[in-house]
Amino acid sequence: MIRVATTHSTLLNELRSLVGAAHVLPGTDEAYLRDASESSGLRGNADGIVLPGSAQEVATVLAWCYANDVPIVPRGGGTGYAGGAVPFGGVVLALERLTRIKQFDPLLWRLHVDAGVRTADVRRIARESGLYFPVDPGAAEQSQIGGNIATNAGGPHAFKYGVTGAWVTGLEVAVSPGELITVGGPIRKDAAGYDLKSLFIGSEGTLGIVTSAWLRLIPAPEAAFPVAAFYPGVAEGCDAIERVLGSGLLVAALEYSDQGTLAAAAASFPGTVADGAKFAVIAEVDGSQDEATRLRKELIEALDEGATSLHAPMESGDIASLWRWRDGVSIAVTARRGGKLSEDIVVPVDRLAEAIERIVDIGERHGLPACSWGHAGDGNLHATFLLQPGAEHERAAAEAAAHDLFLLAVELGGSISGEHGIGCIKLGELERQWAPGAMALHRAVKHAFDPKGLLNPGKKA
Repeated sequence: MIRVATTHSTLLNELRSLVGAAHVLPGTDEAYLRDASESSGLRGNADGIVLPGSAQEVATVLAWCYANDVPIVPRGGGTGYAGGAVPFGGVVLALERLTRIKQFDPLLWRLHVDAGVRTADVRRIARESGLYFPVDPGAAEQSQIGGNIATNAGGPHAFKYGVTGAWVTGLEVAVSPGELITVGGPIRKDAAGYDLKSLFIGSEGTLGIVTSAWLRLIPAPEAAFPVAAFYPGVAEGCDAIERVLGSGLLVAALEYSDQGTLAAAAASFPGTVADGAKFAVIAEVDGSQDEATRLRKELIEALDEGATSLHAPMESGDIASLWRWRDGVSIAVTARRGGKLSEDIVVPVDRLAEAIERIVDIGERHGLPACSWGHAGDGNLHATFLLQPGAEHERAAAEAAAHDLFLLAVELGGSISGEHGIGCIKLGELERQWAPGAMALHRAVKHAFDPKGLLNPGKKA
């Protein structure tokens, strides 16, 4: 909440003088008080909402907030799952008006965009020039590049191509007490100074507010072919995953769905799911037409052993249908009971089978159905506990189950988050993963960038 004797009307009037009355909203606008974690019942409150129209206005608002001890919560498309954009008092700074394509150099494979440009638009701009921006978070039509950078967002194709940070060469950032700085730029190498760029990436708006980014692009692959394989159990499915990895095939994506997920989503699968299938693997290869065709044959060979059925589309429409099915898995799972609590953890790939089975055990221990799906090649599981809406005792049980889930990730040598970040939902859990010395450095970095603790307070630690 605001920490100075400033009336609500004075705060709004001051902000209007900075960015114009039309771009300051009262703090009661519900659309800006939640993110995709709303399904967990999380909603915040704000004293005002500001929609700046330029990087300089972002810095100006930050300077005013810093001078007046007002917390400031940066916001992109609101698609995060960890409550990172949910305010608890102070000013929400929404970047949706920062939508300029500042520079596009297709012959040099690079793009300079404002933070509010949608991920889908970046991918479209690249594709129209025969280029490729591989970052593919599930909400690309709503998510913004600044938010992708703030959470270091991933997606199915991160296995081959990496998460968002791998494609960022430079950032413009508003930092306390209200200054614009640039780190990196339209360059491919930079060994000067500390790697401040990487500190901002994934910092969830707690160190600074990203206002624009230089993005690296690559030539688009000529062809991409997915293969879906179904297995009688977790052991057989995870054996197939390790077989793909051990074969040396550099697949672009390597996904899985467990028995509970298939029970919810199999009916809408765009192909045949054999009776008794309890585990699914989706892998995709890409490259030139000849290369992708050759790799597809090798992938089918690797996945075929022990499979009850295979689905290997080659037509663009059928391929798109398969990925739409994969994107809709979360919705299908939610529909089973009307609600869910889902958390993303990471484990070493060789502990994947154990993690999948123990997630179900955790659910049973807390009286909840549980399932998981995710990015098998990265060991990134979206572990999910199913709820009835409005059943507070189930909500409490799911939160306790999530706590056990984080303990499991640490026990198996993994991480409490792979791509959703910490936000406020996982607040305090990092201490279970990191030693006290590492946590002290973590807090020292925060203090160096934000000595007043006003940038997205109560998040990330």
